[in-house]
Amino acid sequence: MTIQWFPGHMTRAKRQIEEKLKLIDVVFELLDARVPQASRNPMVDEIVGAKPRLILLNKADLADAQANAKWIDWFRSFGREALAIDANTGTGVKDISGRVRALLKEKIERQIAKGMKPRPARVLIVGIPNVGKSTLINKLAGRAAAATGDRPGVTKGQQWIRTGGDLELLDTPGILWPKFEDPEVGFKLAATGAIKEEVLQIDEVACYILRWLAAEYREALVERYNLADLPPELPDIAAAAGVLEEIGRRRGCLAGGGHVDYAKAAGVLLRDLRTGKLGRITLEAPVI
Repeated sequence: MTIQWFPGHMTRAKRQIEEKLKLIDVVFELLDARVPQASRNPMVDEIVGAKPRLILLNKADLADAQANAKWIDWFRSFGREALAIDANTGTGVKDISGRVRALLKEKIERQIAKGMKPRPARVLIVGIPNVGKSTLINKLAGRAAAATGDRPGVTKGQQWIRTGGDLELLDTPGILWPKFEDPEVGFKLAATGAIKEEVLQIDEVACYILRWLAAEYREALVERYNLADLPPELPDIAAAAGVLEEIGRRRGCLAGGGHVDYAKAAGVLLRDLRTGKLGRITLEAPVI
């Protein structure tokens, strides 16, 4: 299965971002801490160029804590400042302003040397759908300044939002790229909720994720679904489908004749993954 999703409003958003970039001091690149590489849009490098950038690994409270630390080190090894946050709970959010001041240190010093009072930093927030941009904006602003939702495609246009502090934020719709060269990227984004479920085959996504979970988080699967006979690895999709069937039986996801409804079983697994009921899970590791 190849997963593609590039609605027209995303094309417009890309063009609008390019038009506003000259007004921007620093870019917040918001990623999903559970899939930091898969949730990076390669178009962002092209769009924002050499603008100072802070990478924010959002939903870090749902991701493996050790993996968060490894990913931060990985980004820093490439000269990118990175910070793990959770916009819902506020974890790490208070540290953002200090990181922005550090990134803009020379510019701020030049303003002070000219006798100017440094104005609030103008921040462009970019990221794929459902990565938490609007939730972060509301946390920084201290009010419901941007629409939020647990589905991709909530933000449809751009808006400037004042935080009352030293930041002015430009929210933008999430932008996916037109084609995923690596099909695994599509599976990971689908699993974490970045792509509308209407455009994918949910049971295939679940089987893909089950293979990773069995290898890296076996105990989480065993404990959550009482899978005492779960093998240490699932060598192919057929093996993963067998585990999904067992999960479906244990969760009562049955159709006519007592057969398992694989779509319902997949929905159970993915909801548990997305809500943290499987524990703190990261679905990819940095390549050193």
